[in-house]
Amino acid sequence: MPELPEVEVVRRGLDRWVVGRTVAAAEVLHPRAARRHADGATDLEARLRGRTITAASRRGKYLWLPLDGRDSALVAHLGMSGQLLVQPGDAPDEKHLRARLTFLDGGRELRFVDQRTFGGVALDELVDDGAGGAVPVTVAHIARDPLDPAFDDALWVRRLRARSTGIKRSLLDQTLVSGIGNIYADEALWRARLHWAMPTDEIAPARARQLLGHARDVMSAALDEGGTSFDALYVNVNGESGYFDRSLAAYGRADRPCPRCGRPIVREAFMNRSSFRCPRCQRTPRRPHP
Repeated sequence: MPELPEVEVVRRGLDRWVVGRTVAAAEVLHPRAARRHADGATDLEARLRGRTITAASRRGKYLWLPLDGRDSALVAHLGMSGQLLVQPGDAPDEKHLRARLTFLDGGRELRFVDQRTFGGVALDELVDDGAGGAVPVTVAHIARDPLDPAFDDALWVRRLRARSTGIKRSLLDQTLVSGIGNIYADEALWRARLHWAMPTDEIAPARARQLLGHARDVMSAALDEGGTSFDALYVNVNGESGYFDRSLAAYGRADRPCPRCGRPIVREAFMNRSSFRCPRCQRTPRRPHP
């Protein structure tokens, strides 16, 4: 699933290619693509027609396009394989094309492509985010992400240490901090020399702030390289892959030497997925959280 850097790369592409343009027509080509829109695909198509996209916004892994009138936005859920592509109108339809927007200016169209149909698009009401902005109702419960200027570091540290759980579980909890997924959690923990099962209530405030800084650094570095692409399912709006997979230190590097000490990286089961760490740099804590 795309994480913050990958979604931000897409957001920047949308900001360049679709903001300020007025929708001529919307077309939903697969019913599952509009399943999150309460009134169905036909209603979504009708309500988008004639609306102007005013911005491209993101919180964590969530993307939305606010519309004129400032009361609603088109929310895109990318799921595991969703892609938002900006394509010439005469370009062949993608095999897994699920929805499209064409524009009054006759320029490039916006396409939603989703191989596994776990994602989708929906129109959602905008509500005050408490900081002078607006977020869709379905995104309001999501915490800010570490690259958000309004992110409160001190509050995050307090909330983290008040919990009794493993540190990686907390990094993946989108109600505590958004945008960090399995890849960047493993990379931040490797940089901080922390085991994924380190109990949060045993982490000193200074160590927690250090970990947060590493999360920011690794996601900023990934953003500079267009995100992390392991296959063709993650691309930017122009269909191009990111290259941060070449710079990963821990994630996906099982049995390869740790870039810091040379010990082979290990892969361990974690919450029905995998976690990667260096057994020398990230030693098992005395009281690991189960």
